[in-house]
Amino acid sequence: MDNQDKTNALIVGASRGIGLGFVKVLLKKRNFKIYATYRQENLATELFDLKREYPQQLHCLPLDITNEEQISNLSNCIQGKESQLHLVVNCVGILHEESLQPEKSLRQISSEKLLYYFQVNSIGSVLLAKHLLPLFRHPNGSVLACLSAKLGSIGDNYLGGWYGYRSSKAALNMLMRNVAIEYKRLCPHTIVVTLHPGTTATNLSKPFQKNVPKEKLFSVERTVNQLLDVIDNLTESDSGLFFSWDGTRLPW
Repeated sequence: MDNQDKTNALIVGASRGIGLGFVKVLLKKRNFKIYATYRQENLATELFDLKREYPQQLHCLPLDITNEEQISNLSNCIQGKESQLHLVVNCVGILHEESLQPEKSLRQISSEKLLYYFQVNSIGSVLLAKHLLPLFRHPNGSVLACLSAKLGSIGDNYLGGWYGYRSSKAALNMLMRNVAIEYKRLCPHTIVVTLHPGTTATNLSKPFQKNVPKEKLFSVERTVNQLLDVIDNLTESDSGLFFSWDGTRLPW
């Protein structure tokens, strides 16, 4: 990104985990004005504590990523206050819930659960790209980044399983590749990428952390700083690509 006097950022899914980590790190950079979304206010207590601490710098907005009307309302709300966004990071993703677990075999697949994976992990990002487009129509360098996963790489899949999660992240990569091509025409100074954050110590990875070597399980702060390093080093020729936390390009 170019160095602007003021950098407007939108962090989607900021109530916990990596999204909340982005807010914390960016708040330390005083030139950032941050819009941060949450789905349930009662589960976003730490985010609202930060809002009280940084009332001029941090603005919290409700958003259910599966609801296009809410995405449109979010964009309209920001457009009522800003003419530009310079950094958008979508951190929303689902791997497991009480009634949703990664499938180990075909026997566990259901259309309802597959659709939910795609709604959260894939479709939400392309709808953000659709409705936020007017905020990227400016001459300053900008980045639209979505958190993907190495498990969404088809070329790197040697173990199988986790049908819904893998497939929805692969779909995210394709959707954002398409977005990058269209944005190149409509807002050519916006770089669109998908990013693999590495295994991070959050609720998403918690059930699976015992199999991860200690040196490969990142703290949230480390993950955020690594991803910001990748973002800061992007060039316009990188738009449409898929990068790992260390800046290496991942196979589709």
